[in-house]
Amino acid sequence: MLFLYFLSIVSIVVQAVFVTMAIASGLYYLAELVEEYSVMAKYVTVAIHIGLIFFEDIPLYLNGMGLLQQLFHGLLLKDFPVFRFTSVTFIAGVINLVVYHYLALQFFGSTYYGFSEVLAYFTLCLWIVPFALFVSMSANDYVLPITGERQHLLGENNVVTDYLSQKAKRYSLLSFFSFAKDSILPQRNKKAF
Repeated sequence: MLFLYFLSIVSIVVQAVFVTMAIASGLYYLAELVEEYSVMAKYVTVAIHIGLIFFEDIPLYLNGMGLLQQLFHGLLLKDFPVFRFTSVTFIAGVINLVVYHYLALQFFGSTYYGFSEVLAYFTLCLWIVPFALFVSMSANDYVLPITGERQHLLGENNVVTDYLSQKAKRYSLLSFFSFAKDSILPQRNKKAF
């Protein structure tokens, strides 16, 4: 009995390692997708809302709130990756997101839908675009301004121009995950016989 208890503890540790690696690889893949297709999620969500209007019994006001939320996301994408937290668009978008969550929770609390259907609605209609915007904001954290902005002030031979001329350097969430993969995970060398 004691040996089986010890095996269960070892099993929990192994499962925790597997879950952690799965989450890390999922975030790595998500960071790659978000950096390449940061606007695509908005259009997919609009298409989902239009599909829900025609094919499901979800109230029109809930789909209208979702489409309004996508309009706010579209307005925020004009200045992306810069967010002005005091702008009317940002404040209205956050307020609309909170109200939209409240109305969705109220609707799904009063009408029976399966857990997977409710999770699909919240994931694809409420959370995917704000999460994608949040992840892709970190994609440009370490990028310096472009050289054309202040080229006349800096001259030809300066540190900024030399730094920006090196296209191989990318600082983003994806490059962080790539660095972590290369430095933390062991690499296997193939033996040639």
